[in-house]
Amino acid sequence: MRVVQKFGGSSVADAESIKRVARRIVASKEQGNDVVVVISAMGDTTDDLTDLAQKVSPNPRPRELDMLLTAGERISAALLAMAINDLGFDARSFTGSQAGVLTTASHGDARIIDITPGRIEQALNDGDIVIVAGFQGVSQTTKDVTTLGRGASDTTAVALAAALDASFCEIYSDVDGVFTADPRIVPGAQRIPEIGYEDMLEMAANGAKILHLRCVEYARRENVPVHVRSSFSDKPGTWVKQLDYQEAGMEQPLITGIAHDRSEAKITIIGVPDRVGEAAEIFTVVADADVNIDMIVQNVSKEDDQRTDISFTLAQSDGATAIAALEAAQSRIGFAQVVYNDKVGKVSVVGVGMRSHPGVTARFFRALAEADVNIGMISTSEIRISVVVDIDDIDTAVRAGHTAFGLDAEGEAIVYAGTGR
Repeated sequence: MRVVQKFGGSSVADAESIKRVARRIVASKEQGNDVVVVISAMGDTTDDLTDLAQKVSPNPRPRELDMLLTAGERISAALLAMAINDLGFDARSFTGSQAGVLTTASHGDARIIDITPGRIEQALNDGDIVIVAGFQGVSQTTKDVTTLGRGASDTTAVALAAALDASFCEIYSDVDGVFTADPRIVPGAQRIPEIGYEDMLEMAANGAKILHLRCVEYARRENVPVHVRSSFSDKPGTWVKQLDYQEAGMEQPLITGIAHDRSEAKITIIGVPDRVGEAAEIFTVVADADVNIDMIVQNVSKEDDQRTDISFTLAQSDGATAIAALEAAQSRIGFAQVVYNDKVGKVSVVGVGMRSHPGVTARFFRALAEADVNIGMISTSEIRISVVVDIDDIDTAVRAGHTAFGLDAEGEAIVYAGTGR
């Protein structure tokens, strides 16, 4: 059987952790598996390298930043190969480009176009354990080293599993699987034994950091089963796969989990002329700046009933870019001012069972009201309800929603390592 395993930064935070991971990989090899391992940088290495770059240059060129940041995964890949070799097994480490990970040319957030795993196949045929540096690849056009965005070692692993026709992909982290909420906030969060791609996509898109969003998208598209486990225990973890509740004779869960996101910000454009096409102008400006938006709310302006106020949320990292683009277009569009607020966050209730159960919104909003949490914005889909709240109310809102839908369990979920940074 061919298996792809991915180990996160907290799993290889120091030398002893690397040796422990090496023993786990060797155990899988001893079971007769062909093993390919995708590895993240040690601990907070990527954050530390980013901080170092900012000290050297306040605005480093994206190409050079990618050259710097990919060093973290190369270090951990080589060290892990050494540890496996010392256990008496042959291991070979590869950079993303050596592994055949071909990407777009966008530095910092490149997309995987294709994987040509010829060197990996040869190493597996030679009986080696293959170690691949995650989070990185090489541009198909410029031939420059690229990075795939934070958390994208998960995507590397799933993409390799698809390219190598692996039986499944194991994602190892510092918790025992996918939980109904972040165990760092809700100690009584429950492990979910199985979760469908649809629910997992919504959880990942709305802040659940256990799996990278593009990893789940890739897994669903290529139908790769993903096994989320802890590298610190032998507990069964969570299977992310295609679920057919009717075929299995199961009822869809009303609520699968509560996700939250602290990385959002809100922009309010005050005094927009109430004319046809003004909203289109505003969001064209934002789109041309390559900024993605999430929620949108439009209200009659407090200043003038012939004007409107438009608010939308976006990633904090895109805040400065969006504001600069909007202010440059202010005189042309004719709005009064732009207000930026990064002291907000998003809390989302996710569950495929919402489609057939009325009253979910009422229950969620009642729980927030009883917890004295004010709702700033609301967005919904068929299987999700999201609200924007003050940053200081996020933990309270997550706990309130978790309790309201009966997701609390006895005992405490274990977080073995990691800072959640």
